[in-house]
Amino acid sequence: MKDTHTSETTIKRILQNRRRWLIMLYDALIIFAVNCFMIGLSPSNASGFTLIELVSHFACMAVCVFVCRHIARVYNQVWRYGGSAAYIYMIIADTSAGVVYFVLQAVLPIRSIEFIRAFSSSAMVLLLSMSIRLLYQYLYAKVKRLSQKGGFLWKLLYYVSASSISESSSLEHSKNNTTRIKIAIVGAGNVGAILADELIKNPQAAYIPCCFIDIDRYKIGREIMGIHVLSSDEATKERLEMLGIREIVFALPNMDAAAKKELFEHYKQIGCKIKVYDYPLMHTADNSKRRMREFDIEDLLFRQPIHIGNENTAQYYKDKVVLITGGGGSIGSELCRQVAKMNPKSIIILDIYENGVYDVQQELRIAYGEKLNLVVEIVSVCDRAGLEKVFKEHQPDVLLHAAAHKHVPLMERNCCEAVKNNVFGTLNTVELAVKYSVGRYIMVSTDKAVNPTNVMGATKRMCELIVQAYSRMETSTVFSATRFGNVLGSAGSVIPLFKKQIANGGPVTITDKRIIRYFMTIPEASQLVLESGAMAKNGELFVLDMGRPVKILELAENMIRLSGFEPYVDMNITEIGLRPGEKLYEELLVRTEELDSTENKQIFIERDIPLSAAELMDKLAMLKTALATEDDAAVKNALMSAVPTFVEPERINVMAEEANEMQTAFGKEKELVGIGH
Repeated sequence: MKDTHTSETTIKRILQNRRRWLIMLYDALIIFAVNCFMIGLSPSNASGFTLIELVSHFACMAVCVFVCRHIARVYNQVWRYGGSAAYIYMIIADTSAGVVYFVLQAVLPIRSIEFIRAFSSSAMVLLLSMSIRLLYQYLYAKVKRLSQKGGFLWKLLYYVSASSISESSSLEHSKNNTTRIKIAIVGAGNVGAILADELIKNPQAAYIPCCFIDIDRYKIGREIMGIHVLSSDEATKERLEMLGIREIVFALPNMDAAAKKELFEHYKQIGCKIKVYDYPLMHTADNSKRRMREFDIEDLLFRQPIHIGNENTAQYYKDKVVLITGGGGSIGSELCRQVAKMNPKSIIILDIYENGVYDVQQELRIAYGEKLNLVVEIVSVCDRAGLEKVFKEHQPDVLLHAAAHKHVPLMERNCCEAVKNNVFGTLNTVELAVKYSVGRYIMVSTDKAVNPTNVMGATKRMCELIVQAYSRMETSTVFSATRFGNVLGSAGSVIPLFKKQIANGGPVTITDKRIIRYFMTIPEASQLVLESGAMAKNGELFVLDMGRPVKILELAENMIRLSGFEPYVDMNITEIGLRPGEKLYEELLVRTEELDSTENKQIFIERDIPLSAAELMDKLAMLKTALATEDDAAVKNALMSAVPTFVEPERINVMAEEANEMQTAFGKEKELVGIGH
């Protein structure tokens, strides 16, 4: 077995060297032909060059070219995969060879030629040498694509390179080519071209691009990598069927949401499956590569991405000890990922649920290794002694408080636990931040805290009041809170629920067909928290212009269609009634007339009047007294007294039709007051 392996290795080495010597032979023939033409057939003087002089010039140029190319490792390149860098090295090598050749032929005892002739000779050698390599690349790609073994191109490839695609690989590729799924790429720009190139060069890919679709009149009718570019008018159902197109892939990273939605609706009617070539929606520590994926439901919201983050934000968190409570949750784990990119001194992940923390810990260790100082602490924010131990040991510079109970129906039934964890857990972190001189305290809040109609929202509003009240006290800590809407893909959100219901065959249930919500992605929410926290002066309540609210009924219908079913035909959508504490729409602001802009045009500040220390203590004492009874009803009543804006959902829902948010979602012409809608 060892002898067989050695012989196979020797044969491979011989074949590799044979191809290298063959291309060197081609280059030598090119140099000789150029010299014959430039010197022998077109003499500059009255008397022509003799054969000895011609051979001398050939030898001089050949030595210069081969030596310079050897130094530049030109003959070490695998030219079937040669990219722009390989050709740049070749240009540098031949330019250097031309200069050396001109100098040598002038000083050696041979008849010299003028500069223009030497320059032209070197340029022609370079041009022809590059041409033969480009021809080889073209033939190799073409033969692999067409898989025509024994055809003209196959034979030409063999004679040009003394190699070919083997019969087995040719047959395999031919088989792959017939079974590969034919796709049309919508978008003939850089991203679309990258996708096509990846698929063409990978014989194992399951897809093969057959056409581009674009609206750019300068591209329509032309070819990109041998693939024809159709206009959107030409890409009819009949034309795509004729081409055998089975799937359509969107490669449109910069298209606005409205245009993308229009395209989706158009191509969905054709009957092809639709995919997207973009970054994955599941967020990990390294999401740097685009990939072809299903057109996920998050894409169906067709919302314009919000770009947040700047150098000042990254600079603020650099070299700081950052403590993140609730670090294993949806928002907390993304905060860990975002902060990890900013070169902090260390990240302290604190959570009571070890499974989520373990996952993000392993992910960050794989991504950053020893470069990131990462510590995990399993502690509840309700455990004052355990929390104090963490603060005392790590002395955090920044505290990102994301720990909270957030499920609305569950908190309606477990009011005592909601107040203990959300309100008094927040109070613990605030008091310890002051005690241990944490530089900045940033609380994660929610749009449900605005005029809350449920226990969860009311507890988060109470948390905002705590943070704002402490911002007025004599402390070295800068306090702020950041408020945003629903987060796509977070645990317990409506989208995972709809996915499960569709997978189980339906029906899809919604609480009310009129219900609307604001949405944003997990990275957007996390970046908002980090940027607003970095710009905080003290006591701000930051809110985000989240665009237009989304109709949940429309979201459910699109999800059903995306799964290959027709709403109300193949799968019903059932209205089950609003859950306890649920309202038809969410608001972002308490008083929209009191807003200040920031340096980021999408981040605003609501100026709320903070409570005094005495007022805050009275409210907390009221809640603590109610908690001592362990009676959920008594605690809810105390919470309603502590948070004056906390009302029963029926009072809000009965007037929902007149709300600005509902008017906007249902297309009625009524301008939203406040933040740039």
